[in-house]
Amino acid sequence: MIKKDSLKKILNRFSKKRIGAVGDFIADEYIYGATDRVSREAPVLILKYDHGDIFPGGCGNACNNLNALGCEVIPFGVIGDDDTGKILLKQFRSKGINTSNLLKDKKRTTARKTRILAGGHHTAKQQVIRIDRESRYFISDSIEAKLIGRIKKELPNLDALIISDYNLGVISERLIEYINSLAEKKETIITVDSRFRFNRFKNITALTPNEVEASRTTGIAIGDDDESLIKCGNALFDITNPDALLITRGRRGMSLFEKNGTITSIDVYGKDEISDVTGAGDTVISAFTLALASGATFREAMMISNYAGGIVVMKSGTATVTKAELLAAIKDVEATPKIKCLKKR
Repeated sequence: MIKKDSLKKILNRFSKKRIGAVGDFIADEYIYGATDRVSREAPVLILKYDHGDIFPGGCGNACNNLNALGCEVIPFGVIGDDDTGKILLKQFRSKGINTSNLLKDKKRTTARKTRILAGGHHTAKQQVIRIDRESRYFISDSIEAKLIGRIKKELPNLDALIISDYNLGVISERLIEYINSLAEKKETIITVDSRFRFNRFKNITALTPNEVEASRTTGIAIGDDDESLIKCGNALFDITNPDALLITRGRRGMSLFEKNGTITSIDVYGKDEISDVTGAGDTVISAFTLALASGATFREAMMISNYAGGIVVMKSGTATVTKAELLAAIKDVEATPKIKCLKKR
């Protein structure tokens, strides 16, 4: 039984923590407009531009979430010497986030994902297309060495380290080897969210894949039944040997696999009518990691991150969750998610 007072105490320790985040930094751009007629040039709708927004995405979204939760965040990564990179730096600095470990590479393009949202003047805007501009090649050896050196220098002063791997070239094989060597020592809390390469990370404190990522890694599809979930989770656990594995399951909540063999599932917090899943995984790993760094058990960290994920998917676009929102959710007795223990691994 998890006591809510314990969760509140964990949240109140957030502000004393210092969390590092390493990974691919992306600019999430949203362009909004109204459609009212078809073009004469081609059978397409004409979008009349209304306004646009840009938010840090990828590892940048994890950093924004950590910042919103009240801790000190130290980003590590590589951006291009371009307008998109400058926008990200400006946004981080406006929030008081230290950007000294975001290295510039003149040969690299800062990743930018542009989402076009269209609709009528009095209707909700829907995403109609996404345009991705990105560098997929790995960072150079010299940049890689410099980045690892920066992490080594800061590591003694960090309470935890998040790895946010969007497969855009920053998380190189050498960097993965370094991360795995740190994980083997068990001196630092390390959590990983990876789009395609969970199988490369070994002995990590915790991995946080979604169902698709877990299934892709193991070749085992997760259905609505507990049996397929357990089979997939156990297989991924055997491949990676983490201390814990947190599989996020959308409307079905999330499931925690621990090294002691216990498997715990929790229902989704809030409404199951999800508004936008963009960046939800970044929010989950941020809250989960910060909770662990603040003394939470894996189950307590799961519950806190479940609240965070449930809150953020009800917001539009790349969003964050605050400590105040988490405290309000914990106080909401009627909305307490149900927890069930499945059979041992």
